[in-house]
This record gives sequence, structure tokens and C-alpha cells, in this order.
Amino acid sequence: MADPPPGRSGDLRELLVYLDEIGFGELYLPEGSPSGPHTDAPARATEASGGSAPPPVRNPQAAAAAPPRSAAPSGDPDEPNADAGPRSERLAALAEEASVCERCRLWRGRNSVVFGSGDPDADLMFIGEGPGAEEDRRGLPFVGAAGELLTKIIEAIDLTRDQVYIANVVKCRPPGNRDPLPDEAAACRGYLDGQIDLVRPKVIVALGRVAAQALLGNDLPLGRMRGRWFTVRGVPAMVTYHPAALLRNRAWKRPTWEDMQAVRDRLRELT
Repeated sequence: MADPPPGRSGDLRELLVYLDEIGFGELYLPEGSPSGPHTDAPARATEASGGSAPPPVRNPQAAAAAPPRSAAPSGDPDEPNADAGPRSERLAALAEEASVCERCRLWRGRNSVVFGSGDPDADLMFIGEGPGAEEDRRGLPFVGAAGELLTKIIEAIDLTRDQVYIANVVKCRPPGNRDPLPDEAAACRGYLDGQIDLVRPKVIVALGRVAAQALLGNDLPLGRMRGRWFTVRGVPAMVTYHPAALLRNRAWKRPTWEDMQAVRDRLRELT
């Protein structure tokens, strides 16, 4: 098959190939899209790519067009200094405090305190519910199969994992990977609030029902929260499915991709 001509058709092919690689095998068009008579039918990424296309090349011009985040101090003595160095040091100090935390029962079974990882000056912050077995072993959030999928989702919105910040509601693994209990989440909330205040992201993504309920202080089902914008400590927050849920149910990949497109668009507006 001949290479696609430069321009929009080539860009679309690259997008479809990339989405197929990360597990989003279908590109869904919004209802009513003037794209032809089959607007309700998903475009198969594997079909569009011929099943064997090479990985897409990132658009360096688009990346270069994004203005750098300002490093100027806020001027407010109560706000963390916006310089990445001091911010990183403050996060490290908070992580050191968390490393010896015994505020709830979870410390008794932990191997590691999984504090967080990523860019302390990130525009985008992901928050999950708590570490699993692999995270507890390695001391880093989202490093198992769900973490690999999260990394690919991040790349699908033109970022890398090193450019975002990732944390959890609780920093120690709940036994048997159960949901964190309300008192456990409350005991860890000071650490999470500290991370949000120090990183000061432009957008937060809450991954899954447990994280969303803890952040927003409600008991709503995920279906009533996902795809909507909320505010957490003054930061716009989107709720979407946890990557582990996507591994169990492919039907949730479509709404997750829609949510992440909204996140990408909001980031572009804010930067």
C-alpha cells in the first residue's frame, strides 16, 4: 500500500494506528458528526492502518508550539515557590514524612510507602485509589499492567509519563487490594492535599470511583461523575475510569477516550 499523502489523511492514519497500539481499537465519532453516512459506526484502527503500519511519528512542531509554564513565584508567602527545585524539595520532605506514617492501620502490612512520581511542575495530575502488590513492592504508583495502560493513555494525549504527576488517595497498599476505607483515606488526605498544593497542576484526573469519591467527598456512582468537570482545591478535575477497569471491560474504553480528549482540550485552553 502506498504511503498516505501528507496532510490531514496522514495525521488521521497515525492517530488510528497509535490508538490501536494502546488498546483503543476504535475511534468513535460524536453523534451527528458530518463525516458521512456512517457516523455511528466506529473506525477500526487496525483496518485503517492495514494491520502492520509502523508507530506514528510525534509532531515536534505541535510540541514546540506549547508555551512553557511560567516559573515566576506567585508572590503569596503562603503559596509554594513555583521554582521546580524548591518544589521538588518540598515534595521530597513530604514524602519523607509519609515514609514513617502510622496514622492508620495500613502501615502494618506495607512493604513500601507509595508516595507519588512524576514532574513536580506538571500541568496534569492523575490520582488513583491506592497501590497494588507491584506498586507496594517497587514503591512507585501505577507500575503494573494498569500502569502500562495509563502510560499509553498519557501518550495518546501528546504527553509523556515524565511530564505528569501521579499519586494515590492512600499511600500504603490495602490488604488484598480492597478499597481504602473512609478513615484510611481521611488519614492520608493531608499528604494528598499537600501534593496537589505543591504541584499546582492545571488539571486533575481522578481515576475510578474510589478516588473520585474521596476527592469530591461524595458517594455518587461513577456513572454520575465521569465525563464531568469538578473542582478540587481550586483545580479543574475530570473523573474517568481506572485503567484496571479498562483491562476488564473494553466497553469502557470509548468513554475513557472521550474523557481524555476533554482533558487534553482543557489543558490546551489553559496553556
